Amino acid sequence: MKAKQLASDVNRVALSFGGTVTGEHGVGTGKKRYMVEERGAAYALMATIKRAVDPDNIMNPGKTVDIN
Repeated sequence: MKAKQLASDVNRVALSFGGTVTGEHGVGTGKKRYMVEERGAAYALMATIKRAVDPDNIMNPGKTVDIN
């Protein structure tokens, strides 16, 4: 639990400095919760694009954006 809190704190500090929570392997499931904070309204647009391109949600389901 302490490790998860530390990771959350580090992510929030990075965002407060205008940084990003993504890394060389993308967002995945661990950092998805920070995407609205990082990307704002653009995050909803990402989900719209994902639905249009992948309506059956077969490409990396549950990563980066949820389209449900």
